[in-house]
Amino acid sequence: MVTHEKERWTLDDIRALFDGVFLEQFQTRLVKGGDEPLYRPASAEFPYHQVIFARGYFASALHEISHWCIAGEKRRQLEDYGYWYLPDGRNAEQQQAFERAEIAPQALERLFAHACGRTFHVSVDNLGGEVEVDRDAFAAKVAARAQRYLYEGLPLRANAFHTALAHYYQQHASLDDAIDKGRAQLAACAAV
Repeated sequence: MVTHEKERWTLDDIRALFDGVFLEQFQTRLVKGGDEPLYRPASAEFPYHQVIFARGYFASALHEISHWCIAGEKRRQLEDYGYWYLPDGRNAEQQQAFERAEIAPQALERLFAHACGRTFHVSVDNLGGEVEVDRDAFAAKVAARAQRYLYEGLPLRANAFHTALAHYYQQHASLDDAIDKGRAQLAACAAV
C-alpha cells in the first residue's frame, strides 16, 4: 500500500514521537496551539511543560521542538525560555539579532525535516520589515550550522528526537520502536 504524501506526516505521529521520547524523563509534551507558538513551563494548572506549536502546522512543531532541544535547564523553567520576540517590522539591527538567534534552532529544524523526508524552508520572519532580508545568505548560515551539528554531534535531546524521526520516517519503524530508539539515545548519553 502506497502512502500519499499528505498522509505521511501527521500531527498525531509527531506528538506521539515527542511525548514518547521526552514526557517521562523531562515532563514535557508537544501541544497544538493557536496563532502563536509558546513554551510554557509546568505550573499548578499544567503538571507538565508544554511546547506549543502554532495552528497545527507540522513545520511549526519541528521548529518549536528545535528551540526546546537547545534550551538549557534554567531556560526551560521560564515562559518562552525567557526570550523576547519582536514581530514583523524589525529594523536592520533587530533583524540581524533575530537571525543570529535563529541559526542554531533552524539548523536543527532542517535536520529534523530531512529526517522526516520533508523539505525545509528557512524563516526570516520579517515580512513587513523596513529592511531587505537576504534569505539566501541566512539559508547558507543555517545549512552550515546543520553540517556542523552533523560533524560535531547534535545536542542530547535533539539527537534523541532526530533518531526517533529517522527510524519512524526513513526506516518505517513503528511508533513504539522509534520511541524506544530515541529513549535509548537519551539513556546512552546519560550513561557516559
